[in-house]
Amino acid sequence: MASTGEVEDLPRANIRRVVKGKLSQLMKDNPSSSAKDIAIHKEALLACSESARIFIHYLSATANDICYESKRQTINADDVMKAIEEMEFPELLDPLKTSLEVFRKQNASKKSENKTKTADRKRKSEVDLEMENGNGSHAEDANEAQDDFGEENKEDENDDLEED
Repeated sequence: MASTGEVEDLPRANIRRVVKGKLSQLMKDNPSSSAKDIAIHKEALLACSESARIFIHYLSATANDICYESKRQTINADDVMKAIEEMEFPELLDPLKTSLEVFRKQNASKKSENKTKTADRKRKSEVDLEMENGNGSHAEDANEAQDDFGEENKEDENDDLEED
């Protein structure tokens, strides 16, 4: 079993990616900066990781309290928004709301795509099932072709009889 420290650590690669991404964004916004890629000391990444971990714990505990006061067991996005207000970080609300709207739109479009794919698969499986049972149009075409072949054979037999 892993120790608690290992379980609670945030992934270092993700922390590094977020920190470097933000720093490069800030450098693009600042015309006086000349460095293209900034090096981040291991201890600085550890400090960012610990800060993020503590913030997440504090935010989730506050959101949990709000959820508990509402006599619910599941924390939702509104609980997190209220927790951010209670923690006095109002500058985070607008970007968070924007990100949440984008996430919901993407999720809704994925759901509609999945419904379309599921409906297409269902229709295809129904057609395949009809063909297996001999109820499909291909089965009918095959029966008609067989009937036509049978009539041609009868005509050939009649021609042979007439020649004799």
